[in-house]
Amino acid sequence: MEDYLQGCRAALQEHSRAQEESRPLHVVLGNEACDLDSMVSALALAFYLTKKVHIPETLLIFRDEIDLHVLHQAGLLTLILVDHHVLPRSDAALEEAVAEVMDHRPIEQKHCPPCHVSVELVGSCATLVTERILQGAPEILDRETAALLHGTIILDCVNMDLKIGKATTKDRKYVEKLEALFPDLPKRNEIFDWLQKAKFDVSGLTTEQMLRKDQKVTCRAGTRVAVSAVYMDLEAFLRRPDLLEDLNAFCQTHSYDALVAMTIFFDAHSEPVRQLAVFCPHVALRMAICGALERSHSPMLKLTPFPAAYPNLQAYLQGNTQASRKKLLPLLQEALTAYSESMKIPAGQPEAASSEQVDKGLDRAGSTLTPGLSQDEDDPPLPPTPMNSLVDECPLDQGLPKLSAEAVFEKCSQISLTQAPTPALSKK
Repeated sequence: MEDYLQGCRAALQEHSRAQEESRPLHVVLGNEACDLDSMVSALALAFYLTKKVHIPETLLIFRDEIDLHVLHQAGLLTLILVDHHVLPRSDAALEEAVAEVMDHRPIEQKHCPPCHVSVELVGSCATLVTERILQGAPEILDRETAALLHGTIILDCVNMDLKIGKATTKDRKYVEKLEALFPDLPKRNEIFDWLQKAKFDVSGLTTEQMLRKDQKVTCRAGTRVAVSAVYMDLEAFLRRPDLLEDLNAFCQTHSYDALVAMTIFFDAHSEPVRQLAVFCPHVALRMAICGALERSHSPMLKLTPFPAAYPNLQAYLQGNTQASRKKLLPLLQEALTAYSESMKIPAGQPEAASSEQVDKGLDRAGSTLTPGLSQDEDDPPLPPTPMNSLVDECPLDQGLPKLSAEAVFEKCSQISLTQAPTPALSKK
């Protein structure tokens, strides 16, 4: 694997020097978050496709080191997407170059490239890459690559814990196959503990780096919401110096209207703890998001308000620790759609009537969410974990109070802002 990656970097450098004699490049592209599953899946699949991983970082080729758009315009680019199937908006023009997709999350039919799509709702995309290698060219699998795949599947599937329920039959099958082929692989508990510790190590990161470390963005009707996983206790996160200024700067720099942060850590009994923080300077939008999360039944988040002495920020303890961050995305998308509709003033009606419209929009966001939309790559549709001790109803199920005059004024301000030219934002 290391020799292969050295060859990749040398080939890229040669490609950059010989502009006039450039050859086509076949790129295997992981998702923007560049988490372990995405990175290992991309490396191992590319290695397999060429038939030819303690991997030195200097050998890795990152997205900002290669101009994919220039290659595509020259007709030299072929893309394979792993661990995602929807290109970010900035790369939408590259969809024509996508030749294959390998993913483990439900397909968004409206956004999936028109090519061969291989999707199976397993716990880890690395499981599908392992299957491809062992079925197609098992002789190329060395211990280094096996260790990468093995550790990634174990981390994604929470050490194959049956109580968590993220490991499918196929995940377990290929972990066992890798262990049979390479008996000296680290023990599952050891590799899981080591990777989990590395994953949750945020020491030295700024608040912005922490939010961008594992971030997704959802957008509806021009409203953009960042959804970040933060690997620390919510109370400690809220005590960070200059937190409010950092959250404001983060949203303004990246043009986000709101931020939803899910903090996650493990308690003394190694049980996961999830908490939520919703930051949004726009009152009506914040209420729409919070209302949808508080009253969701599929999944039921079982939220309890958590004290946070910051304006524009609502925090919660999340009782249902099985509801991952990615399960929030469909809820947020529905909430943003309802919010957008509630902001529209029907022709011939006075603007003062908009408060009632917003209330109806919040009710719609909280009560008509489609259960099927809550599936995601973290939680494939397996037999559900027994609810047992979970409360059947959320303590905040009665909803929010009626909107205040401040919220109506906020909406009026937004309408006036949409009529003003928007200044261009500089990009780093």
